[in-house]
Amino acid sequence: MFVLTVDQRGSRRGTDLVPELLAHLADAPHLVRGFERTVGDEVQGVLADADAVVDLVLDLVRLGGWSVGVGAGPVVEPLPASPRAGAGEAFVLARAAVDAAKSRQRPVPLAVRGAGTVAAGDAEAVLTLLAAVLVRRTPAGWDAVDAVRAGAGQDVVAHGLGVTQQAVSQRLRAALWAEEQAVRPVAARLLTAAQA
Repeated sequence: MFVLTVDQRGSRRGTDLVPELLAHLADAPHLVRGFERTVGDEVQGVLADADAVVDLVLDLVRLGGWSVGVGAGPVVEPLPASPRAGAGEAFVLARAAVDAAKSRQRPVPLAVRGAGTVAAGDAEAVLTLLAAVLVRRTPAGWDAVDAVRAGAGQDVVAHGLGVTQQAVSQRLRAALWAEEQAVRPVAARLLTAAQA
């Protein structure tokens, strides 16, 4: 099982963004227990699908302003209705991970802790690399990636963006879209291995 603990960065100096984040995460797929505010400016949710964890972690990094901790391991079952009442190793690991994610030395504010420590470290390294690619992506690159991810062909994307198909291809290459797509399943497999 995977527990995500997400904490707002710099919340003491700014607005509470938790309500907007909860609205954003409300329709996230594959949630075992939906995200809820746990305390202060922190939210927590439970997932069973590693691919969904990768998607959510990278989505949170793209949003910006959040420290993301992933705990991979067993939970006490049956799970209560609220993640706040959950117990088990994955919850403890998620707490350690979000605390680690807050370190100023990290290139991207995310961390993974797992019952399988080697696989968790590998998952963290791969997710950090993926996240670093995403935070460096230009708005033009995001326009192309978002359109292609939605299922449009490059010709349709080019027409919609008012550019040539060659320009779309260049934007996707510069955005490292193909590389991101190749590495996402690797991150998910490592997260799965981190549970044991």
